[in-house]
Amino acid sequence: MASAPANLWVLLGLGLAGILIMTKKLKKNKVVKQDFGAFVLRFQLLPPPQPSPPKAPHPLTGLTFAVSDVFDIDGFVTGFGNLDWERTHEAASQTSSVVSALVEGGATCVGKTVVAEMAYSISGENKNYGTPTNPTAPALIPGGSSSGSAVAVAADLVHFSLGTDTDGGVRVPAGYCGVIGFRPSYGAVSHVGIVPVSSSCDTVGWFAKDPIILRRVGHLLLQVPFAVQRNPRSIIIADDCFQLVKNSVDRVALVVIKSTEKLFGRQVLKHENLGDYLDLKVPSLKSLHSKKSNGEVKSSSIRLLANVMELVKRHEFKCNHGEWISSVKPTLDPIIAAQIRERLQISDMEIENFRIIRNEIRVALNSLLKDDGILVIPTIPDPPLKLGGKEILSEDYLSRAFSLLSLASMSGCCQVTVPLGFHGQNPVSVSLVARHGGDRFLLDTVHTMYASLQEQADIIEKSKLSAKVVSQETSADIAKEKVDYLIFKFLLEGDKPTSLFHLAAAAVMLHLHRLRLTGNQAFKDKQWQKAIGFYTEAIRLSGTNATYYSNRAAAYLELGRYCYSVEVYWLG
Repeated sequence: MASAPANLWVLLGLGLAGILIMTKKLKKNKVVKQDFGAFVLRFQLLPPPQPSPPKAPHPLTGLTFAVSDVFDIDGFVTGFGNLDWERTHEAASQTSSVVSALVEGGATCVGKTVVAEMAYSISGENKNYGTPTNPTAPALIPGGSSSGSAVAVAADLVHFSLGTDTDGGVRVPAGYCGVIGFRPSYGAVSHVGIVPVSSSCDTVGWFAKDPIILRRVGHLLLQVPFAVQRNPRSIIIADDCFQLVKNSVDRVALVVIKSTEKLFGRQVLKHENLGDYLDLKVPSLKSLHSKKSNGEVKSSSIRLLANVMELVKRHEFKCNHGEWISSVKPTLDPIIAAQIRERLQISDMEIENFRIIRNEIRVALNSLLKDDGILVIPTIPDPPLKLGGKEILSEDYLSRAFSLLSLASMSGCCQVTVPLGFHGQNPVSVSLVARHGGDRFLLDTVHTMYASLQEQADIIEKSKLSAKVVSQETSADIAKEKVDYLIFKFLLEGDKPTSLFHLAAAAVMLHLHRLRLTGNQAFKDKQWQKAIGFYTEAIRLSGTNATYYSNRAAAYLELGRYCYSVEVYWLG
């Protein structure tokens, strides 16, 4: 009994120590900041008074927004994510035209947000102003370059926000912070009054949580004429692009497939190997195939395109800011400094070839998508990385990321990032791409599909099936969808069937494929009798295929029925 008070004091001491440790952690955690570290400067730009009736009110009345610190605001220095830049530049004498248009349209600008240093990194980290905290995953990077603007929307601090997208500056943080991010067609929105990064790739983009707000902002900035809303006539899944993804690839593709089937019908779905398509349609990329000592090694067209994008970005960035960097010698993040200061010699012939590649890929994607097609790709192949982690330097990570991001950056096509909830603890997204100039169509498509995409994502995530079964069913659905499309393409786009025999043959091919898939799945699940049934049906339709006999024999063997297991040897 004498030991009881001592134990009590020990427990009390441990409890107090735990509270002290947690308090220290909370003080260090950026989440305790009221604005999640999103803002570098707070102010207000108020809209003009509402027009008198019967005139319509301003289209963005009641909405608030923030802008990345690359947009000029009259009377304030544009910081460009770097303290030396802010120190050596004067306050802007006028406000960026895109910001003025939004304010004139009825929205209130409430401040500037953190941008990655010199808007150069896709991580969103900034040691000068502090890295904004990702509201969906505080221990992970928010993505960049327009990290603060994405965080401001994700944390419900504003209704929408502006950023710039050169090689993913809007798309990546939208995907990592779980909001919608829109990169318009190149040249569709004025870039006057914005610090450039790479002039031939830079675009003004915007973030929102609500697809209705996203579209309202887009209609004002794009100044698109009224048009009847059109539904997509083809939604193309870029299969090889999804192969770059490490996690949740089947889940993302299935969400899009199920949503499309529900809204527009299965006939709208198509599949494409985008790398093969670009091999045919962008011949100028062939001259960039890398060479190694053991001979020529062919890189995929998509990865080659990523290399071109990064060379163009570095070249144009130096043209824009090289003189300032040489004269001021600013303190830069070592990672950025290494890329910027690396000697880069590009000939006039190479620059001309880059221009040709840009034109060819725009024509190629416009031809693929036409006026009413949507290309479906992953936004970025990896979930958000840990803050301060070294993975962002990984050549594999950057190569796969820029392979996806380069498609819109180099073609000038419009792209939207759509959040799809979470996979485990990580936010998940998908990207939809429309032809260059198809911005209104893409905004309308997002508006139409958004609720359905969220519904399908929620259904899959909350399914009571185990992760293994979900993965198996997802893979089977996607495989079935691909085969259906190939047969559909054979019937309607390839050699036209000349008789009912062709149609019957196609139907048998499809049925055999499905029997094999379901039989193999039953075998993996150790449902031997079920597998035997599927293989037997396949043998009945195609009695000369040794694979079906072999598979059925293996299933019989598992059941201990040895007399049937030798049947495969009698086929010869």
